Amino acid sequence: MITSFTRRELLTLAAGACLAVAGNVWAQETGAIVRLVVPFGAGTTTDSVGRVVAESLSRALKQNVIVDNRPGAGGSTGSNQVAKASPDGSTLLLGTVGTHAINATLFRNLPYDPQKNFVPIAFVGYTPLLLVVPSNSSAKSPKDLVAMAQRPQGITFASAGNGTSGHLAGELLSKLGGKMIHVPYKEGSQALTDLISGNVDFMFYHPTAVVPHMKSGKLRALGVSSAVRSPLAQDVPTLAEQGFSDFDLIAWFMLYAPADTPAPVVEQLRKAAATALGGSDTQARLVAQGVELRRMRSDELAAFNGAEIRKWADLVKRSGAQVD
Repeated sequence: MITSFTRRELLTLAAGACLAVAGNVWAQETGAIVRLVVPFGAGTTTDSVGRVVAESLSRALKQNVIVDNRPGAGGSTGSNQVAKASPDGSTLLLGTVGTHAINATLFRNLPYDPQKNFVPIAFVGYTPLLLVVPSNSSAKSPKDLVAMAQRPQGITFASAGNGTSGHLAGELLSKLGGKMIHVPYKEGSQALTDLISGNVDFMFYHPTAVVPHMKSGKLRALGVSSAVRSPLAQDVPTLAEQGFSDFDLIAWFMLYAPADTPAPVVEQLRKAAATALGGSDTQARLVAQGVELRRMRSDELAAFNGAEIRKWADLVKRSGAQVD
């Protein structure tokens, strides 16, 4: 009898049954669609990666997966919406190093718990950050920026918002001396526009977003934040190569579902994500955007997330960065 089951048991059984049948998943049964929340604006690197993931996941699940941009508060706005969404597999999040590692320490009152409120589905990949300045900037190296920051008025640096990896990288650079004023934007594309116009002095951002502007002559790269050079900008030396030994920072992307999502749904989402991200076409598109691929087993995801929270907590404290 139906009355012998709890509502949660019914949800688990129904979701598992729908996902277990090829081509007949839960969203098709309910008339809903899968919503992939990207917690940053359209045109950002996270958005570009999200659209590749959504398209590939659509094919793997045999249903529509749409991107829903929910920018704000360093990715916290969109992440919080997913944390509070119904745990039925119809709402997913493309989390980042900002939303699920940096923000845990950077925000005093983060409205969600990066670990308790989510279940990791799949690791997508990672990317370094490029330190870029307008083409007419007098700075030819990171050391030039530090020297410019000694002026009474200091210099400014943009980011895609408080709590992003670009914000923290700028804060770490500022610790080397001088006055570097952080100017957060709601979206990375807005920050780039102001950088190109010369309204801010520098920015750390993803290669896929800045390399086209470097090729057009609007921006100039001074360094790479990671320990190795970016495949998209092999001629740009790392900051470590230039004497900044503290710099080994990468941004990463991971697919999450809300906590309490039924185990059968989580398992099928993980299988679909593995199929989607394992495709040669998908991998080629991600690599073209400067995303470096890394396969991670499902039992490694939570441990990786926890280690990243601890790593970035130390960096946040060392930088002195804090919001709210």
